[in-house]
Amino acid sequence: MSPFDIVLISMAVLGVIVFVSLYFVDAGYGKMISSKWGPTLPNKIGWCLMECPVFFVVLYFWITSEVRFQLPYLLFFLFFELHYFHRSFVFPLRMKGNSRMPLSIMAMSIAFNLINGYIQGWWLFRLAPADPHYSGLYVMQWLYDPRFIIGAVVFFLGMFINRQSDNIIRNLRKPGDTRHYLPKGGMYNYVTSANYFGELTEWFGWTILTWSWAGLIFFWFTYANLVPRANSIYHRYEKEFAEEFPQRRLKRVFPFVY
Repeated sequence: MSPFDIVLISMAVLGVIVFVSLYFVDAGYGKMISSKWGPTLPNKIGWCLMECPVFFVVLYFWITSEVRFQLPYLLFFLFFELHYFHRSFVFPLRMKGNSRMPLSIMAMSIAFNLINGYIQGWWLFRLAPADPHYSGLYVMQWLYDPRFIIGAVVFFLGMFINRQSDNIIRNLRKPGDTRHYLPKGGMYNYVTSANYFGELTEWFGWTILTWSWAGLIFFWFTYANLVPRANSIYHRYEKEFAEEFPQRRLKRVFPFVY
């Protein structure tokens, strides 16, 4: 078994542990921030520092790859980095308020992003082109394969939903307003965590368009983190907006399902 396979299996198992644990312990950031998670730093700085490692790791693998300008690999690189450039350098700057993030949460996120950067970068720009079993997979014909086409559509649909949902949350309150509101509009008409639904959709699309274990492990770990958190947010809103909530008949993260 190769080191790469060991990392994949380890992350799959860790995802199970995270998934179960987060139904009992709320990760202490955002709406669930708590002093028990230790010292904090400004949210904008924390988001940038914890998200940018994966951007730079994948950038390194791409720059040092012999296949970097072959169109399928170039598109994989651009799709992935488009998400993480926004998440690392644009999203934090657009945050409103002066909220904070625990250093412990930031450190765990950095660790995951470094490992995920290795998984995605090693698969796409080292293993897939070099291993005889995979080297014929991402040729030009891959761009006409239904897996790539469907995956790309799902990926960008998820990206749109994710960014639209972030914008709705960002603009819930007008300047000077300190009240809390139950989000409405877009996919928030169906679920309480529309931004998470968008991100899950995005990485499910990535799994399809790369048709890889690396993509699947990334999707699974994202699922393991976001679905339990969506459950916590659902119950928080249920209590906070007790009069309005029952009328909306919202689900947690998957419309009409959960």
